[in-house]
Amino acid sequence: MATLVPLSRPARSGSRTRPEASACGMPRACQARCRGRSRQCLAAAAAMLVFLLVCLGHGAPAAAQRIENSVAVFAALDKVTAKISKLEVPLNQTATFGALKVTPRVCFTRAPTEPPKTTTFVEVDEKLLDGKEKRIFTGWMFADSPGLNAVEHPVFDVWLTDCAQPRATAQRPPQAGAPPGINAPGVGAEPSPSDGDVLRRRRVPR
Repeated sequence: MATLVPLSRPARSGSRTRPEASACGMPRACQARCRGRSRQCLAAAAAMLVFLLVCLGHGAPAAAQRIENSVAVFAALDKVTAKISKLEVPLNQTATFGALKVTPRVCFTRAPTEPPKTTTFVEVDEKLLDGKEKRIFTGWMFADSPGLNAVEHPVFDVWLTDCAQPRATAQRPPQAGAPPGINAPGVGAEPSPSDGDVLRRRRVPR
């Protein structure tokens, strides 16, 4: 009589026999090490980002400090005689050159340690034959770019060359809504010479 011997059930393929195996097939110890390394990488990246932000903050150049002056210095050309005259005009006062009347409102320079930038906001009127006056220019002039925003007149030409008599203290408080450091009425914010289109629009058409 034959004896039946019970056979053991074969193990299923892919089953995990080790108690430390996880559902995804990676040992839990390896998963813990990977998670630890990920946290370290994130912490290192955050520290690097903070370091870069600090470096950029310290390396940013400071805004150039402008100096207010009491006198604007112009060069005036008579195209008929080819004679150039020097005009030193105090702010808010008017100098006459031929048929032109020049009235500067502000005049700014920079410290010797900064890149040179000399600007003025000026109004130029022309005295007509009938005795009336006509505004032919109002806007900013730049000493380093005299041709950028020049006065257009068939006989006379005026351009900024320098500012004089810097004022360190005793400045009038600015008007409400006016940019800092600009107290003259009708004077807008000081532009950059690269704003060519804006400057040309400030020129009064003839």
